[in-house]
Amino acid sequence: MINKLSALLNAAKISLSDQQKQQLVDYVGLLHKWNKAYNLTSVREPEQMLVRHILDSIVVEPYLQGERFIDVGTGPGLPGIPLAIVRPQAHFTLLDSLGKRVRFLRQVQHELGLNNVTPVQSRVEAFPAEPPFDGVISRAFASLNDMVSWCHHLPMADGCFYALKGVRPDDEIAALPAGFILDSVIELHVPELEGERHLVVIKRQ
Repeated sequence: MINKLSALLNAAKISLSDQQKQQLVDYVGLLHKWNKAYNLTSVREPEQMLVRHILDSIVVEPYLQGERFIDVGTGPGLPGIPLAIVRPQAHFTLLDSLGKRVRFLRQVQHELGLNNVTPVQSRVEAFPAEPPFDGVISRAFASLNDMVSWCHHLPMADGCFYALKGVRPDDEIAALPAGFILDSVIELHVPELEGERHLVVIKRQ
């Protein structure tokens, strides 16, 4: 698994320490193990998880600005756990409404020794952001309109919303509500992943 991960990282031009690589592989191992009972992801094969979960998450890391982030609708910790591993100086709040997912996240936090994540069970609209975050991240969470509507209270005034998307969501961008503007759309390249990937960055007007 480490060799496979190293090959993918090289293809993506991402440099990580041996410890970070081991943590990512250990996370995949936990996800694979818990998935059998908890049904955390539709991806069953660990090698596919490396591509579709790990690489698909960490390719956005260079574009994140700030030190405090919240991953809304994190599910089994995607993209928050891989991002916390590759950016240890930042802190990630992992928010999900399902107890079984949050229990899994706490187990991951414990086994991997991740001091820079905080798993939280809550609905996003009920979660108080005190203090507000530098960035709000979501992957396959909701439409852009829903994301900014439900999460509007989470980022600081100059904070950003980061939405991990497949094809460029021009219809969703056009439907952004008043008070929010498109900052950028970044085309992402994930080795061995079929289909398009884009990062949509939104700011308050």
